[in-house]
Amino acid sequence: MYNEIDWDKIDVTTEPPTEEPARQYYFMAKCREWVKGFEQENGRLPAACIQTFGCQMNARDSEKILGILKCIGYMETGSEDADLVVFNTCTVRENANLKVYGRIGQLKKYKAKNPGMVTMVCGCMMQQKESVEKIKKSYRNVDIIFGTHNIYKFAELLAMKLLDSPDSKKMVIDVWENAMEIVESLPAERKYPFKSGVNIMYGCNNFCSYCIVPYVRGRERSRKPEDIIAEIEGLVKDGVSEVMLLGQNVNSYGKNLEKPVTFTELLEKVERINGLKRIRFMTSHPKDLSDGLIEFMGRSEKLCRHIHLPLQSGSSRLLKIMNRHYTKEDYLLLVDKIKKAVPDIAITTDIITGFPGETEEDFNETLDVIEKACYDNAFTFIYSKRTGTPAASMDGQVPEDVVKERFNRLLEAVHRSTARKAAQYLGKTYDVLVEEVNAQEEGYVTGRTGQNYLVHFKGSKNLIGRIVPVRLCESRGFYYYGELAGD
Repeated sequence: MYNEIDWDKIDVTTEPPTEEPARQYYFMAKCREWVKGFEQENGRLPAACIQTFGCQMNARDSEKILGILKCIGYMETGSEDADLVVFNTCTVRENANLKVYGRIGQLKKYKAKNPGMVTMVCGCMMQQKESVEKIKKSYRNVDIIFGTHNIYKFAELLAMKLLDSPDSKKMVIDVWENAMEIVESLPAERKYPFKSGVNIMYGCNNFCSYCIVPYVRGRERSRKPEDIIAEIEGLVKDGVSEVMLLGQNVNSYGKNLEKPVTFTELLEKVERINGLKRIRFMTSHPKDLSDGLIEFMGRSEKLCRHIHLPLQSGSSRLLKIMNRHYTKEDYLLLVDKIKKAVPDIAITTDIITGFPGETEEDFNETLDVIEKACYDNAFTFIYSKRTGTPAASMDGQVPEDVVKERFNRLLEAVHRSTARKAAQYLGKTYDVLVEEVNAQEEGYVTGRTGQNYLVHFKGSKNLIGRIVPVRLCESRGFYYYGELAGD
């Protein structure tokens, strides 16, 4: 829709529409008028910098914000010494919050020399009242705060600052506790022209006892399959060959639709899109991964041979306290089913150590799963207390020195696992989607296999966006060096 907008036909002298997304296009048009005035006065376009913290959901949200800004007329920059700076925040761990506060503080020096600079903070961190209160009290250089549920209102919020409104001189705070509306047909600016994330659902209903996500992302809301298919078809026409279907728990997709649709049924529809070459998805909750999905993974011609299947802990006792709804045995059975259906699958995971009450026996159960599952990679974390989650007030907080010692052993176990898997790939040839020129090594390009392994190999920039066969020659742990097959 946004590619077909005739901006001159939007009457910005009238009251804004009440229907979405027409309302947002009205405010984009208003902001475009402001940009014209800025350019005439300054001899340049205003510059915008978006800094993204956290997961792929946040990255996709930032692409939507950038798409709106490009429609308005802003020029993207990597420097925070800009006319507009947006921090899209994560709050999964405390360190993420501390990093954001530090970065907000650094913006004060830029705003001092550019009083017209607009600073905005959004994302998961802003869904926590204590974070908003701290910014209100200590960081008055922030102009606009909004959360995860109303990112589609970005142009309307920005207009409050750019235009002569009653709110233009004060901090604007627009954070919603929840939202059920999904606004379609708004702009997005992709990082890569040949691949894209596609949200299929928002929110989470699982309430794992350590996790803040359901509180900051809200309840599960699935997009209609026809809207998803239409978006992907449009992306393919625009040159996209690979899509990543995104959701906090993609396996529960479609349950809240008026006419329920399973995730496997959605995948089958996506598979039939002409011109689409690769399909990925993120993330799968083990409790909802069906036999039907596993069977589809085995026969699909477009689904990449990679699944991210978070374990969190190998202790069935802790998994129950974590509210994960599966046991160690359930998880290993699932891994076995997946490997039998898709022998060349790569399995990655998330693992936490130091969860309240974790004993040495519990930790050893986790090490046992790593040995038996033989992961291709694992994202390892020290438990981080998140205010508002059940785990934050649990007894048995593990001493810091014990956690650090276990974390080091966890890393060693993961490295052994990944080395075993890497040895199985060496000497074999895989299709690689070339993503970019390697910035560190002249004459090399970088891409990913279907198993999601990063591969560096000699090649020119005209390979970017193409899928080419590459022989894996050397493993460097989490990435490979290879050569074009046949060279």
